[in-house]
Amino acid sequence: MCGIVGAVAQREVSGILLEGLRRLEYRGYDSAGMAIIDPSGDIQNRKRVGKVQILSEELLASPLQGRVGIAHTRWATHGQPSEINAHPHLSGDIALVHNGIIENHAELRLRLEKLGYVFLSQTDTETIVHLIHHYYKDQKNMMAALKLTIADLHGAYGLALINSAEPERILCARKGSPLVIGIGIGENFIASDQLALRQVTDRFVYLEEGDIAEITPDEYTIYNSEFEQVSREITQIDTAADSADKGNYRHFMLKEIYEQPSVIRRSLAGRLGSKKILMEAMGSRAAPILEKISSVQIVACGTSYHAGMVAKYWIEGLAGVPCRVEVASEFRYRKFKVQDNTLFVTISQSGETADTLAALKLAKTLGYSASLAVCNVAQSSLVRESDLYLMTEAGPEIGVASTKAFTTQLVALLFLTVALGRHHDISEAQEEEIVSALNSLPDLLTETLALNLDIKEMANAFADKHHALFLGRGAQWPVAMEGALKLKEISYIHAESYPAGELKHGPLALVDADMPVVAVAPNDLLLEKLKSNIEEVQARGGQLFVFSDKAAGFKAAKGMNIIELPHSSDVIAPIIYTVPLQLLSYHVAILKGTDVDQPRNLAKSVTVE
Repeated sequence: MCGIVGAVAQREVSGILLEGLRRLEYRGYDSAGMAIIDPSGDIQNRKRVGKVQILSEELLASPLQGRVGIAHTRWATHGQPSEINAHPHLSGDIALVHNGIIENHAELRLRLEKLGYVFLSQTDTETIVHLIHHYYKDQKNMMAALKLTIADLHGAYGLALINSAEPERILCARKGSPLVIGIGIGENFIASDQLALRQVTDRFVYLEEGDIAEITPDEYTIYNSEFEQVSREITQIDTAADSADKGNYRHFMLKEIYEQPSVIRRSLAGRLGSKKILMEAMGSRAAPILEKISSVQIVACGTSYHAGMVAKYWIEGLAGVPCRVEVASEFRYRKFKVQDNTLFVTISQSGETADTLAALKLAKTLGYSASLAVCNVAQSSLVRESDLYLMTEAGPEIGVASTKAFTTQLVALLFLTVALGRHHDISEAQEEEIVSALNSLPDLLTETLALNLDIKEMANAFADKHHALFLGRGAQWPVAMEGALKLKEISYIHAESYPAGELKHGPLALVDADMPVVAVAPNDLLLEKLKSNIEEVQARGGQLFVFSDKAAGFKAAKGMNIIELPHSSDVIAPIIYTVPLQLLSYHVAILKGTDVDQPRNLAKSVTVE
C-alpha cells in the first residue's frame, strides 16, 4: 500500500499522475514512483524516497513523456523505505504497482528464483510482476497472464500494470484493496481512491471484489471473479473538490476540526424530526431488522474503536441493549459465542480498513442476525458488504489523525442508539430530549471552538514534556482515550488514558510535576467522583489541565489549569469534550514542529493487517 494512480490517454499523462499522487498524500506514505511508456515504446521508471515533491523535482530535471502510465505512493510493509523497494516494480517490459499484502510471497519468491528470476527488492510486490512476466512469456497475452497470476496469489491486492509490448492499455485487479475507474473522453483512469482523479473526471466505476479490468483511452472492460464480462454502475460525483484544499488554514487537521459544526449539521440533515429521529434515513429494511435485535457487537480499529466504546455506554445505558466492543484485529482470532438476535456493527472512516473488513466477512459465517456499517465513504467495501449502513457525511478527511470523522461517527452511533432504544428502554420523552440535544450540538461546538486561543496558551505547558496522562469517567473515558491517541499521533508525546477511578491502582506512581494530567469533567453524575480523583493528583504535585462544564465548580489554582466549556446535555457531552482535546493536540504538535497532517509511520486508510 498505499496509493495507486494510472492513466491511458491521448495526451501526456505525467502531470495527471503527479497530481493524483499529491491528492493521495493524505494517506501517509514513505516513497513515490511513476512508470510511463515513452514515445519510443520503452518503460521509463522514476522512484524516490520521501515526499511526492521530491519525485516532482526529479521529473522537472528529467521529464517523463508518454500517454500511458502508472504511479504509486508506498507505505512500507515488506522491506524498509528505499528506492529499490518503492513502486512501480519492473520485470522485463512490464511495470506494476500494488496495494495490499501477498501472504504467500516467500513461497512464490522461491519458485521464481528457481525459474531464474533475480529479485532486487525485499517486497512482496516484486513476486507479482515476475509471476506475470513468467506467464506472459508463454501466453503472449497480458490478460491471460494476469488471470493465471492472481490464481496463485494468497492475500489482498489492488493491482495496476502496463506492458510496453501491449501499449495503449492498463490492466488492473482487486481483491481486498479498493480500485476505482475514472471515465473521461478519449482517456480513462484507475486509482485506489476517487479523490486522486477529481481533477480529470467526475464519473467513476467502483470495481467489486475479484474484478479484473482492461482500460484503454476509448473504453474499459470489466470481468468478475469467474472471468465473465460484467457491467458496473457509473457513479457521478457532484461533491465539490475544494475539500482537498486547506483554504486559509495552516493544516488540513485544523480545517477539519473547524468543519465539525457544519459537517455535523450535514450528518443530522434528514435524520431528525421535531421530536423523533427519522428511521427512514436508515432505509426501508432498518426498522424490521432493528426491532428484532436484542444485543450488539461492535468491531473497529483505532479512533473508530474509541467511537464504539462511547457507543457502548449509550447503547447499554440509554437503549438498555447489551453491547460488546472489540478491536477488529483481536476479534478475528479468538473463539466466542454469538448470542441470538445480535447486530454486528462495524465502524470505519474509509470503509476499507483491512481488519474491520475481515471481521465483517468472518461475522457473516457465524450467525449474526444482520450487519450495519458506520462509514464515511458510500461506495466503500464495508458499506457494500453490510446489510445496513449509516453514512457519517463528514466529507473527505485529509489529515491522517481523525477529527471530524470521529465526531460524526459518534452522531451516527447516537442515532443508532435511539433507533434500538425505541424497541427497548428509550421512552418518547427521552427520544425528544436526545433529538433536542442533537439539534443544539452544532452551535455548542461553535462555542467550544471559540476557546481555541485559551487552548493554544495551555499547549505551551506540554512543549517540553515527553509523557501525559488523560483521565475520564463513564462515557468520557473513551474520549480521554481518543485525546491521548491524538497527542501521541501528531506530537509524538507518549500518552496514556485511564478511567479516573483507576488512578490509585497504579498510574499514581507516574504523577509528578513533569507528567501533565488532562481531565475531562462534564457536570454529570460522576463529577464528584472525578473531583476526588483530581485531588489525588493535586496531593502528589501533579500538573492538572481540566476541561470542565461551566457549572462544575472548578477553580483555577496552582497546579490546576481550567478551561470551561459550554453547558450541555450529558448525552452529547462526549462529542463536545472531544473537540478541545483535538485542539490541544494540534497546538502541542505545532510547538513540537511535527508534520501534523502526515505524522511519521502512519497511514490514513489502513488496508493491510
